[in-house]
Amino acid sequence: MPADVLILGAGVSGLAAALELARAGVRVEIIEARDRVGGRVFTKNDPALNHAIELGAEFVHGMAPEIWLPAQQHNLKMTEVEGGLWCSLDGKLQPCNFFGKADKILSAMNDRGLDESFLDFLAWRFPSKDGEEDKHADAKRWATGYVSGFNAANPGEVSVHWLVHSREAEEQIEGDRAFHITGGYQKLLDIFVRELNALQVPVRLNAVVSGIEWSSSSVRVNAHSSAAETTYTAPRALITFPLGVLQSGSIRFAPDLPAEKYAALEKLAMGKVVRLTLCFRERFWEKLKPDGSHKTLADLSFLFSRDQLFPTWWTQMPEPLPIITGWAPAHSAELLAGMSEGRTVDKALDTLSSLLGVERSQVQSQLNAAYFHDWDSDPFSCGAYSYVKVGGEGCQKVLGAPIESTLFFAGEATDISGHNGTVHGAIASGRRAAKEILEVSSATRN
Repeated sequence: MPADVLILGAGVSGLAAALELARAGVRVEIIEARDRVGGRVFTKNDPALNHAIELGAEFVHGMAPEIWLPAQQHNLKMTEVEGGLWCSLDGKLQPCNFFGKADKILSAMNDRGLDESFLDFLAWRFPSKDGEEDKHADAKRWATGYVSGFNAANPGEVSVHWLVHSREAEEQIEGDRAFHITGGYQKLLDIFVRELNALQVPVRLNAVVSGIEWSSSSVRVNAHSSAAETTYTAPRALITFPLGVLQSGSIRFAPDLPAEKYAALEKLAMGKVVRLTLCFRERFWEKLKPDGSHKTLADLSFLFSRDQLFPTWWTQMPEPLPIITGWAPAHSAELLAGMSEGRTVDKALDTLSSLLGVERSQVQSQLNAAYFHDWDSDPFSCGAYSYVKVGGEGCQKVLGAPIESTLFFAGEATDISGHNGTVHGAIASGRRAAKEILEVSSATRN
């Protein structure tokens, strides 16, 4: 039987929406450009260590029910991130003590008055005076690094109002805590896929959407694969493409989307990130003892620095595995743009050996495998995850608003709960869109 709703995109928002609709008896069909489901959730397994390696989303941030409820219902094991936080400053490793300083800066933000960029906020709230030492200089550097690192955002254009609202939303779910799902996010995807299979929801992979023709009562989706052109039709469609794809113009809408949708797209930005996971033969860093410290790096969880390319690293603590991930956000990602995977690995090894004070040859000799996916040049993502630019607060709601009860929108960039940029925000957006579709369907029947 023909579908009632076409769901365009099999990321977590599309899968979550499909489940809600199918449970309610709505016939849905999922169309996905990739050869897999999951979107920016992409788990691989390292065969030597038999451990999940995330190429995309990795951490569960806080106690978001969108993730914790299915995890508990299906007995997924969750491990809270623990361990030591270390900093590399001026060539020296030391325990980090910048969080309190940075938090004082971040806590001074508010959503009163006109919106501004984070850098503009710093300039007037914590000014540096000519001829005087800037007593806030160190705290401002760390706070700026946090904004660009955690949010993958350009601090010169990211909205302070949005940052404030995001921090408030994080506090409500204990967002300062982070967890790993044993087996990776793939385990959550498996839960979704099993139920979709049980509900007999078809998923069309390798179907690249090029055009969407719509009216007040129908949608016609043109897609192509290596084999053929295919057309899908239904009374309604839910569009869950990443923000970067919508901004790229690769998909033609006929008639065009309303002007307010494009205005919203202009006020959102797709953050850039390069992440690289290195698997070693052993945890060579656990015996390192920084000068002046009585501790080794055996408990190393996060390593922060001001390195231009890979300023942040993390391990799998509390699991003592020889895995460490390098994180290159925002400007760092731009510096790495266009590099081959091999060249990116070389740069990462250079950085890691320098930060740890270990000979490059020693680090190289321990390397067993490297995992990398270029999300920025991936045509089905066009970036990592979204943030809001100055003056754009509320544009997520505009982007996610339905059009004529025919086109609906979901995806992390449309989340209105303060959690865009996260997996749980993406799931919430899919459920919100499914509810909108069910309400319209019910009204139409009545």
